[in-house]
Amino acid sequence: MTSTPRVSIGVPVYNGGRYLQETLDSLTALTGPEIEIVISDNGSTDDTEQLCRAASADDERIRYHRSPVNRGAAWNYNRVLELATAPLFKWAAADDVCEPSFVARCVELLDAAGDAAVLAYPRTTLIDEDSAVAGTLDDDDLDLRARRPSDRIGQLLRHRVEWHPVFGVIRTDVLRRTPGIGAYPSADISLLAELSLYGQFHQVPERLFLRRYHDRRSIAAGPSFQQQAAWYNPNARNRLVLPEVRLTKELLAGVRRAPLPAAEKARAARMVLQRWALPHWRHIGGELKIAARDLTRR
Repeated sequence: MTSTPRVSIGVPVYNGGRYLQETLDSLTALTGPEIEIVISDNGSTDDTEQLCRAASADDERIRYHRSPVNRGAAWNYNRVLELATAPLFKWAAADDVCEPSFVARCVELLDAAGDAAVLAYPRTTLIDEDSAVAGTLDDDDLDLRARRPSDRIGQLLRHRVEWHPVFGVIRTDVLRRTPGIGAYPSADISLLAELSLYGQFHQVPERLFLRRYHDRRSIAAGPSFQQQAAWYNPNARNRLVLPEVRLTKELLAGVRRAPLPAAEKARAARMVLQRWALPHWRHIGGELKIAARDLTRR
């Protein structure tokens, strides 16, 4: 590359050939600061490899890396973060589309906010398998600008729909202080919760993120928690999955890791219990019963 990138865009992909070209076309058309596009192919068996090699040959900003086997989505998402070289980072799913000003507008907000903000993301338009508009999604409640970390995580954990800010632009150094995407269902929630303890989230008012809903999405292809766990980590295919218990545990672990005063940590932990564990107590209790029965059988 002729200049140092300001933003690294990580594209983790596995058998994503159906929509990958459209995704890459939208990323290479981004305006604003210099970018690099880092693709990590998780052992795809479709035409993903050919598409990626052709794209990297055509555009020097694209770097292509391939694993010989599928090591799971969590490994692949963290792999592109590991390979990033820019001070700002964005994940891009291989079937979503970005409007040209997506990155530029997010960087504008981050620059204006300074160290107070760790993440910026735009509003979302939903598209279908043919790229036709299917609706809109409003996640304005994830515009987290409270000064107090415990207030930010408390506001975030009230949210109940989609967690699209994980595809926003994030400060790379802050993101690397976290475990990244964990190898368990809903790991994006615990990651965003931990990031909210480091700084504010700022929402771009324009709809610049086109989120694709189709029947081959990871969750649609594997609706059970066991299948979702295997998507994150193939080695977890035969393990007992307790998603709500695990997520609550990881939310509290994120609070413990955050560099906060003891009193603020305690308040943030109370927010996790009040805003997440308590509303989900029936699911958590049911999972603990399943675990107890499984332990008894073993």
